[in-house]
Amino acid sequence: MIKFLTLFLGIILAGTAIAQPQITYTLSMPQPHTHYFEVEMNVKGITSLAQNGYLDFKMPVWTPGSYFIREYAKNVEQFQAFSAGQVIKAEKIRKNAWRVFTSNDELTLKYKVYAYELSVRTSFLDDSHGYVNGATVFLFHDALKSFPSTVIIQPAEGWKKVNTGLKNVAPFTLQASDYDNLVDCPIEIGNHRTFTFTASGIQHTVAMYGEADVNESELASEMQRVCQSAASIIGEHPCEEYTFIIHNTNKSSGGLEHANSTTLGVNRTTYKSRQARQAFLELVAHEYFHLWNVKRLRPIALGPFDYENENYTHLLWVAEGFTVFYEAQILLRAGIITTDDYLKRLSSLITDLENTPGNTVQSVADASWDAWIKYYRPNENSTNSTVSYYDKGAVIGELMNLLIVAKTNGQKSLDDVMRYLYQEYYKTQKRGFKDDEMQKACELVAGSELNDFFQHYIYGTRPLPYLELLRPFGLELVDLNSNNQEPYLGVKATVNGSGTFISEVIRDSPAYHAGLNANDEIITINGERISNATPLKDIIETFKVGNTLAFTVSRSGLLKNITVTLTASPLRAYQLQPLRSPSESQKRLYERLLLLAPKK
Repeated sequence: MIKFLTLFLGIILAGTAIAQPQITYTLSMPQPHTHYFEVEMNVKGITSLAQNGYLDFKMPVWTPGSYFIREYAKNVEQFQAFSAGQVIKAEKIRKNAWRVFTSNDELTLKYKVYAYELSVRTSFLDDSHGYVNGATVFLFHDALKSFPSTVIIQPAEGWKKVNTGLKNVAPFTLQASDYDNLVDCPIEIGNHRTFTFTASGIQHTVAMYGEADVNESELASEMQRVCQSAASIIGEHPCEEYTFIIHNTNKSSGGLEHANSTTLGVNRTTYKSRQARQAFLELVAHEYFHLWNVKRLRPIALGPFDYENENYTHLLWVAEGFTVFYEAQILLRAGIITTDDYLKRLSSLITDLENTPGNTVQSVADASWDAWIKYYRPNENSTNSTVSYYDKGAVIGELMNLLIVAKTNGQKSLDDVMRYLYQEYYKTQKRGFKDDEMQKACELVAGSELNDFFQHYIYGTRPLPYLELLRPFGLELVDLNSNNQEPYLGVKATVNGSGTFISEVIRDSPAYHAGLNANDEIITINGERISNATPLKDIIETFKVGNTLAFTVSRSGLLKNITVTLTASPLRAYQLQPLRSPSESQKRLYERLLLLAPKK
């Protein structure tokens, strides 16, 4: 009887259910040289949403993967609403929200988006191509975010190609499963060149905009090796297909990860030299590994997204820092770089980190939390007060790897932590992981309690235990500057046509204690006017440790005299070196660490 009633009620509810809303975006660009995308959003089946006589539509204020409020609504113009062919009342109610007054079942919104910032996190349109990041162009309604939508592209005259991670359902017609999917799939439109390769059984399409001297077959082969190396870490590939969008211009703008695609902005000369090519492949490895780390195994705050506010997490040192660690591991395992290359890169990371005063001020967990207001908004004091969760997270990734390999006698590594997080939280629990769950995962794999490590080095600023963790592998960290007697002032300066200006003053340096300030213009040193053609660093190197220098600077238009006594440079230059006579145990662990021998 109970089963019958349940079935009967189900039939009644199904018969009275409101039809699924239909959402269609039409994106046109009739005058691409003006940099305006014209957007038409048509929504049907919305009567139940307009019970108060209005609906609110919004524009995101940030793009997932780039933790900074960018206020995309600032580029929206000429917003209008229509129903039954008539203009209806609409007004802006917040910086990124428009209220449309209607009770009708169908609604059309029309607006223009100015798009003239070519980066991996914005949108761009000119007479050569169009590039769309969904968060910057497509409006949403809270109650409609979970529904699929169709995007119809009306390309500029003569443009014949569209590449994106969205599903193609017809020529120039795309399908998004929901709003998150729409935002997560950038779109390249134009006459760009494309080529493909297969990695891990998945077709990869490379859509390459801009002039560049590229051997496509060689590049495809290298990218294939990188992709297969990355996929081997987790052991399975989550995609049916993958798209690389590459912008070749006269500058670099980095990369931004997506669930089945990425955009890379690189200098058009990046493919010429071995060093530049390796840097490009590092970028490929970084964004590609985000397929797993961030897009699937992720801090719990990073999805579902709040597109209108900051999404805070303490774990960007894992999301980004571990990805930096793995980008070099991926290239090493793919045979793109050598062991020496790998150790030099790690030495450079450690050197940069230990020469950053903010490393002793801000923990890497706090750096993650404050990304929204500090990392993306640096000022003249940032070096003194902040640390990069990319750089320190990468170094911690290396140290955690050392720790796990040593504690398990070479049987496990950081790979096992990443696989555990992927299986447990992404696949089984279908959610992100929390702060304490990250620590527990590391402890589970290491077979050891790690609370001191996390409290001291992740949530605290205690000096990292390099020597302790390197010793079991027969490695030592040597400071090549240990006997350095170079004179040190402790500022960074810029030279332009009008003078030499201090841009940063380093904490606890001679300049810091003497009272030199950022934005001071240096006029004379010891009464001699300095040449704008000579960098300040070169001038300082003509003096010796202990020399006292009399600076005349212009500060806010007034002359000021400041005396500074130079000290020996405290800057370090670290180099990782194998011990001359390592033990057999150290040799074995070293080989396991760098994957020079198979796991036994």
